Amino acid sequence: MIIKRIALGALSLVAFAAGCDETKAKPPAPTPHVTVAVVARKDVNLSLEAVGNLDGYVNAEIRARVRGVLQGQRYKDGATVKQGQLLFSIDRAEYAAALDAAKAAVARAETAAAHNKAQLERRQDLGAARVVSRQELEDAEASARDANDQVKAAGAQLRQAELNVSYTEIRSPVTGIAGLAQVRVGNLVGQDGPTLLTTVSEVDPIRVNFPMSEIDYVKAAERLKQLDGHDRAWAEAQFKKMDAGQGLDDGLELVLADGSVYAHRGVIVAVNRQVDATTGTIELQALFPNHDGVLRPGQFGRVRMRRRDAGGQALVVPDASLVQVQGTYSLAVVGADGKVKLHPVEVGPAAGPSRIITSGVEVGDRVIVDGLQKAPDGATVIVDPTPPPTAATTAERH
Repeated sequence: MIIKRIALGALSLVAFAAGCDETKAKPPAPTPHVTVAVVARKDVNLSLEAVGNLDGYVNAEIRARVRGVLQGQRYKDGATVKQGQLLFSIDRAEYAAALDAAKAAVARAETAAAHNKAQLERRQDLGAARVVSRQELEDAEASARDANDQVKAAGAQLRQAELNVSYTEIRSPVTGIAGLAQVRVGNLVGQDGPTLLTTVSEVDPIRVNFPMSEIDYVKAAERLKQLDGHDRAWAEAQFKKMDAGQGLDDGLELVLADGSVYAHRGVIVAVNRQVDATTGTIELQALFPNHDGVLRPGQFGRVRMRRRDAGGQALVVPDASLVQVQGTYSLAVVGADGKVKLHPVEVGPAAGPSRIITSGVEVGDRVIVDGLQKAPDGATVIVDPTPPPTAATTAERH
């Protein structure tokens, strides 16, 4: 028994010694490497962005104003049409006959008026000689006035008949793009009211309506009050200046459905009269040039409007450096001794891949951008040199 206990004790000492050797042999964890960015102040362009819907500058509904059979379509569906161009024609036989009848009624009324006028003149001469009674003279005067009124009534019917004949030829009131015809040749139109035949939209310039939050409107109220005189002529003058690199420095940008930015900038021309209580937004209206007709009514796009209330000499850090936990933000700052300290910060609006910081760090602080998961608060890190930007990252920033 004594020999067995001695053997077990010896084995325990060997195992303990082996464990000590393993502990001493385990190497220390390597110091993590991180990449940092230096907090700096600079001017950044900040934008408000909202989804806007495009609409024609003028959307003219082309309707049949008289009843009849559609006799012809004189334009190609979806084509550009000129102001005054014939679009549709309606069978005019019925209205031509009514016009002839109205002309005849005018002629009869004029003949009757001339006869009654002559009768009145004779009665007046006889009345002066006391040959006819006062009653006969008054009757002649009434007949003459009634005849003149009949001429006016017949003339009104003639003008209405002429209008009805003119309505059988339906012309475009504006220059623009005509939509697909809603009714085809041979169909009866105007039976139960003015039948919609098509719509012609003037698309150069094109309207873009977009919402702005009530808070942003209050911040931009002074800017948006200065819209008197911002009409189409003013807008077109601004388009030329902006295309030449002059004029407004805060023209609107339009981002299309495929993510591309429209080649021309637009301007705000109107603000709605009230804030929508259900959404807390107010509607703004802008005009964009559309010389080549790329933009069409019904499209959607994101409107970018430059902000004037922020962005000047702001503290800026890369958006990737922010640590977000339950709605709060912090930055991992590397001190001169290589130790990491988390700084709670207040953030402002985004500026592309960067974010404005309103408090929590100072100019010159080094914040970790890459390697945050390896650098908890209080850890010691090695700062790697920042690699130069590649062509791809440069393109992304622009």
